[in-house]
Amino acid sequence: MYSPEITTIKAGHKLINLDNPLVMGIVNLTPDSFFDGGLYSDMNRALIQAEKLLRQGADILDIGAYSSRPNAAPISIQEEIDRLIPFIELLKREHPNCIISVDTFRSQIAKEAIRVGAHIINDISGGGLDDAMFETVGKLQVPYILMHMRGRPENMQSFTTYQDVIADLCTYFSDRIAKLRSYGVKDIILDPGPGFAKTVDQNFEIVNRFSEFLIFGLPVLGAISRKSMIYKTLELSAREVLNGTTVLNSVLLLNGAKILRVHDVKEAKEAIVLIKKIKEQSN
Repeated sequence: MYSPEITTIKAGHKLINLDNPLVMGIVNLTPDSFFDGGLYSDMNRALIQAEKLLRQGADILDIGAYSSRPNAAPISIQEEIDRLIPFIELLKREHPNCIISVDTFRSQIAKEAIRVGAHIINDISGGGLDDAMFETVGKLQVPYILMHMRGRPENMQSFTTYQDVIADLCTYFSDRIAKLRSYGVKDIILDPGPGFAKTVDQNFEIVNRFSEFLIFGLPVLGAISRKSMIYKTLELSAREVLNGTTVLNSVLLLNGAKILRVHDVKEAKEAIVLIKKIKEQSN
């Protein structure tokens, strides 16, 4: 297995060490996300959830104000700003040392979020929905999570035809990494985007062949928490698949994932400890 060459990323004035996998806790400010939509659309409840994830050991919080679930309805830039920016300001006041990632595909939102204290941009579209995103991230000099998706959240499941899903994703990453480098982006994290313009079988192929994305020498993020690939396979609801999520997170860790993006931080941290122990025994 190829071992990523990049072992640190710079977030604000901090160097984040990736020698051991990190956990990114999800805080959705949306009323319609697939798992926790509406639970944290109130800022105080969202803060309580963020504090819970930090207590459980979240290394990064990923804040989203625009639902990216399949068939999600679009919202305006102003609505996204109104949901997101006041919460980041509140979170920074209460937890000034918290590392914040912002889940957005809009360059204007990225600029505003970094201005008020966020550190990382997590773009589900890989720059495909805003031509100014790569240039903006280059100017901001912040880490960028490059995810793979086709289409938009409202129609992405119409674009699931690939010659070879892994090879096609690697071609996509190669092209966009080169473009990001041309704009001066230094810290890039890859996310194959399971659940975004992929079938259930393609999602499992991504998990099974996850180590192939390490060829780029960049950290690769695993994001399968409570997704439909799990609950459809097990014939359960999203609320019933914490165990399934942990199983697949363990597979991702064994295949080189450096960050797990999850709703359930405690269980992800435990998986990291146990997989680390297994790897130590095999060395």
